[in-house]
Amino acid sequence: MLDSLGLDVMTESVYRALLSRPADGVADIAAHLGAAEDDVRGALDRLSGLSLVRPASDDIGQLHPVTPEIGLELLLARQQADLAAQQLRVEASRAAAAQLIAEHASLTPRTGSGVERLEGLDRIRDRLGRLTQSVRGEVMTLAPDGAHHPDSIEAAKNLNGEVLGRGVRMRTIYLDSARNSTHTLAYVNWLAALGGQVRTLPTLPTRLIIVDREQAVIPVNSDNSAAAALVLTSPGTLTALCALFDGLWQSANPLGDGPRHDPEGLTDTETAALRLLATGHTDESIAKRLGVSARTVRRITCGLMERLEARSRFEAGVRAAQRNWVS
Repeated sequence: MLDSLGLDVMTESVYRALLSRPADGVADIAAHLGAAEDDVRGALDRLSGLSLVRPASDDIGQLHPVTPEIGLELLLARQQADLAAQQLRVEASRAAAAQLIAEHASLTPRTGSGVERLEGLDRIRDRLGRLTQSVRGEVMTLAPDGAHHPDSIEAAKNLNGEVLGRGVRMRTIYLDSARNSTHTLAYVNWLAALGGQVRTLPTLPTRLIIVDREQAVIPVNSDNSAAAALVLTSPGTLTALCALFDGLWQSANPLGDGPRHDPEGLTDTETAALRLLATGHTDESIAKRLGVSARTVRRITCGLMERLEARSRFEAGVRAAQRNWVS
């Protein structure tokens, strides 16, 4: 009956026996169930691991069952945490897909493989400039760098203005943190005024530019996008990268909308920070993923811990899972 909560038949039977006959020992439970004592001991070990039994305070060596009201709530909380972890693994898989494609492509022989490697920032910029000038219908971009430097904004304006003036569809996903940068927000609003479509997400998997769904440019190493990049033209690879972008676009927040809040009142950024905390990221790592300062991450973390009434990050993660904040 409780198999959906992770209890096999023997473990559930032993738990029920303890609830109805709390004074019984291993031999008594085995006789009552018609089971081998080793099987009962194994079930007790599993129950202990699930925190459904505890040592008796007044009887050394004896185990007492936790009441179902508390015990099953613990199991549900554990399941919620497992579901949250599974969701994180799914998101991490999607986030890693583009980088995996790049890493695999970088090992593929260049001749006739639909892969061209560009070494150095100058070559990457030159190729991006030529691709943008030749685009016929659409440019799709993931921009995970957070706030943009005013010089880079000015350098991009002329080219992007010309592209939009030709009627090219331009879709860009920035980090949510771009909304906090005055000059970046002004540039993004300028793009939108010219017809560019802009949305934001709290985190992005990698930098990516796709031109006419026929060519894509992706860094070989997302931690150092200026060192080397790949130009990918293989139809299978392009299909995967376009699907990645389209999936992110569907879940992204339009620029004109305010910050989104879930039913618990958490913003997308707070939820992303919780998920990154749950997977063991440091403040510095989270700051890089969100495009904010480590100080901002600490402020977000302190606010979340206060709301959860948690005294540590670990406790905050447990309480967040119990409340289904990270599922």
